[in-house]
Amino acid sequence: MKKILIVSGHPDLNDSFANKTILEETKKLLPEAEFVYLDKLYPDFQIDVKTEQERLLRADIIVLQYPIFWYSAPSLMHRWIEQTFTHGFSHGTTGDKLRGKQLVLSFTSGAPEEMYRQGGLQCYPIDDFLPAYKQMAKLCGLQWCNYIYSGGLSYASRHDETELARMKDKAIQHAHLLVEKLKGMA
Repeated sequence: MKKILIVSGHPDLNDSFANKTILEETKKLLPEAEFVYLDKLYPDFQIDVKTEQERLLRADIIVLQYPIFWYSAPSLMHRWIEQTFTHGFSHGTTGDKLRGKQLVLSFTSGAPEEMYRQGGLQCYPIDDFLPAYKQMAKLCGLQWCNYIYSGGLSYASRHDETELARMKDKAIQHAHLLVEKLKGMA
């Protein structure tokens, strides 16, 4: 089986509901994967570049798990990418270390999926927010393997028991879809 690296970019997983549930369920279903929790390792944003690049080198499949914050990944995930995907490592004339590896995004939003469409509250379909990640994959020679996305997982609703149960089910379903996708790739 291919080696899978799952990088959690939530800035405070202890305060998360959906991403925390997704990661816990994914770990149960895919215990052989390597899980990296950026909020626990780098709360000060001081990324250990050598360690993170070594993780990337070992992986065949890279999964970026995060909540959408202002239409993108949280700043901690961006910092990790900025620090580890460096010229000469991931791109450039000698930067071929990620070439051929597979990239999957796994993300959530508080707003429901139906709001991400032309004419919806968010004005654009979710795919319109992903070109930077697709280009990053292309530049680095990563194989873009698309994404698993679940909306309607708002932390604002976690005090409503009915909504909490619905969101828990949806987060668990998200994890199952992710693991199914990854097993199909491995």
